[in-house]
Amino acid sequence: MLFENKNVLITGASRGIGKAIALRLAAEGANIAIAAKTIEPHPRLEGTIFSAAEEIAKKGPGKVLPLQADIRFEDSIQQAVDTTVQAFGGIDILVNNASAISLTPTEQTDAKKWDLMHGINVRGTFLVCKACIPHLKEANNPHILNLSPPLNMDPRWFAPHLAYTMSKYGMSMVIFGLAEELRPYRIAANALWPRTTIATAAVENLLGGDFLIQRSRTPEIVAEAALHILRRSSIDCSGNFFIDEQVLAEEGITDLDKYAVNPSHKLMNDLFI
Repeated sequence: MLFENKNVLITGASRGIGKAIALRLAAEGANIAIAAKTIEPHPRLEGTIFSAAEEIAKKGPGKVLPLQADIRFEDSIQQAVDTTVQAFGGIDILVNNASAISLTPTEQTDAKKWDLMHGINVRGTFLVCKACIPHLKEANNPHILNLSPPLNMDPRWFAPHLAYTMSKYGMSMVIFGLAEELRPYRIAANALWPRTTIATAAVENLLGGDFLIQRSRTPEIVAEAALHILRRSSIDCSGNFFIDEQVLAEEGITDLDKYAVNPSHKLMNDLFI
């Protein structure tokens, strides 16, 4: 198994892309800690950390650790990291998937939405990385992977939803900086983003409903790309802004029809692509 005895901490892994990555790595033998807020069922959001943990545990022989954590708060982050290290003995891989979204223009973006997006996407991601770095320094082939887009200064990505773009680019800037800062410690820092929209709760509830879901791919394509990135050498593979289907093409995987929610529909490009 590719990830046997590897210890992985994934934020925002109770559903969607985060859970898909957890399932894929668990199938390859990894121990998985899932850090997310949801501990009780929500009428519009599938799953909790406990239901996700049950599902992940069935995928492989590794341990699964559900952690209630709110990465807006440093003490919550530290508790999640400490508990993971106590349970698994260390952290080899950090996946920053937790994110908040509001595609509103400036006049419709209130302070609460701004604070939520920047508190989770930028501040939270930065502080989770900070808390994990001491443990990643002790790991073999350590990786940080953020689910964030390539940095692109085209104004068309800023004008419609400035606050959200700034927050997601903030996540990418964390990768941009850490890749160089952590190079002496051979800790890889990379970002991954889907070429198409992905069938997640955010897409269904906030962006385009079933119309967009039918023109999306499933989270499993991002999970497969993440697996191939995380198995690469941390010395040779760092500072990259990967697109999921490009990663798979590099691995010789070009038939992606199985990832389409509805193959009869034309796929929609994701934001920032």
